[in-house]
Amino acid sequence: MHKHHIFAGIISGLAAASIWGGMYVVSKVVLEVIPPFSLLTLRLIMGAMALGIVIYVRNLKKEVSHREHRDHGEEFKKDSVRSVNSVANSFNLTKEFFWTSFLVGFVGYGISLGFQFVGTKLSTASNGSLVTSATPAFVLLFAPFLLGERSTPRRIIALVISTLGVLAVIDPRNAELSPSLFWGNMSLLAAALTWALYSVLVRKVSKSMDLLTSSAIMLLGGLPSSIALGIWEINTQGIGEITPGIIGGLLFLGIISTAIAMFLWNYAFAELPAAVASLTFFAQPLVGTLLGWFFLAERIAPLFLAGGALIAVGILIATRE
Repeated sequence: MHKHHIFAGIISGLAAASIWGGMYVVSKVVLEVIPPFSLLTLRLIMGAMALGIVIYVRNLKKEVSHREHRDHGEEFKKDSVRSVNSVANSFNLTKEFFWTSFLVGFVGYGISLGFQFVGTKLSTASNGSLVTSATPAFVLLFAPFLLGERSTPRRIIALVISTLGVLAVIDPRNAELSPSLFWGNMSLLAAALTWALYSVLVRKVSKSMDLLTSSAIMLLGGLPSSIALGIWEINTQGIGEITPGIIGGLLFLGIISTAIAMFLWNYAFAELPAAVASLTFFAQPLVGTLLGWFFLAERIAPLFLAGGALIAVGILIATRE
């Protein structure tokens, strides 16, 4: 791995996971007004639109740059007429490109986030943090079969150390294994499993597809299920009062934590081996715990600092190959 790619991938993954860690505080406020699947639908639509605008502007700049290298005069006039059509078709989609990206997105945003919402509702926040921390381990299982990436001793050691770190951060003693929480815990496990599968598939498709365009289409892949469940939610629960604060929260969740963070996560998996990129996921409970303590007066585990150090050591070990 080139040092530039390692650095860019690690920073992207850590940034995405950190944004998601901070998302917890905002989501807690917005979810009091908007039901979860309705909120997910809005996030996916805003995220896809934001990335779509970026793609349009990027390709428009490419078109302008291309025309600047051509002769001026009559040829330039002909090009300026054609440029409208060129930009309109700037996404350069084929059916295979679209449906591959759409189905990968359905796994991540349709299935995985759906399981996460159900699991969070039927289980506890502590159980959610504990179970979803298994995501990097599942990535390590999927990567050899789908990507041909070896599970080297160094990567396994890095995973073990980072996992011990995240367990110190979230304190598994707070977990509950009551039979009444069984289906909630199973949903959380399914969420971790399918998110790991999504992440590995992102790395697979990124080798042959434009990452920015495929990331936008992936967000659309979560809409069929979220729209259907969102309509059911609105009919049964309704929506609360939409205040300026709620609108601000929606913009953060749709643009920052969905468009930007999801693309950064995809970029990390495009640049790094899946087992290495997945370790950046552990920044999420770290940041979430800090912000929960700062804004919501939630308790921090006694071993928080030691856990954070172990997570950093694990990531460092994984990147030294």
